Amino acid sequence: MVKIRLTRMGRRNRPFYRLVVVDSQRRRDGAYIDSLGFYDPIRSPALTNVDVDKAVEWIMKGAQPTETARSILASFGVMKKVHELKYVNKDGATEE
Repeated sequence: MVKIRLTRMGRRNRPFYRLVVVDSQRRRDGAYIDSLGFYDPIRSPALTNVDVDKAVEWIMKGAQPTETARSILASFGVMKKVHELKYVNKDGATEE
C-alpha cells in the first residue's frame, strides 16, 4: 500500500518535514518514491508548499494520505479537486 505522509528533516529541536509518497512498510525517514512538497512548522505562520498536480495524480492512483498529510493537502484544495474528478460528472451532476 502506498501512503502520502511526512518525513522529518532538520536538526534537533528544529523540525522540518517533507510531504512524500512512500510504501507503507518503509521507515518514517526511509527511502521514498516521490516528494510532493514541504512543511515548516517553526516559521510563524507555518510555511507550506505542495505540488498540487502531483498530489492529485498520486491520490488518483490509490495513494492514501495520513491524517496530517490530508489536512495539509486539503488546505491547498487537493482533496476537493480529487473529489470533483472522481464523483462529479462534466455537467455538474454527482454520481449516485
